[in-house]
Amino acid sequence: QVQLVESGGGLVQAGGSLILSCAASGRTFSSLGMGWFRQAPGKEREFVAGISFSGASTSYADSVKGRFTISRDNAKSTVYLQMNSLKPEDTAVYYCAARWRISVPAMSAYDYWGQGTQVTVSS
Repeated sequence: QVQLVESGGGLVQAGGSLILSCAASGRTFSSLGMGWFRQAPGKEREFVAGISFSGASTSYADSVKGRFTISRDNAKSTVYLQMNSLKPEDTAVYYCAARWRISVPAMSAYDYWGQGTQVTVSS
């Protein structure tokens, strides 16, 4: 079993930055592929970024490429999402998720989910 707890959300003006963190416990973090997803009001949850168990491989949704960076610290069992140049359309609840070793964009492939953290970007 894996427990995931997100933090770092908040209210920020357009063009600003935030760093989200997701702390994991319950299973060897270094064996987990991690993903960040988001869900805006009235929309389906969507993939934002993913990172493999070792950190060697990352992937991003086209909408965030060049603005967001996913990283991980296996010693701290934590994955991060650095968000720069935020836009109002980035407003959503952000979730981290875990699965075995490799991250993939498909939400259904993830076994564990956090409760989410709200990010609101004002124009």
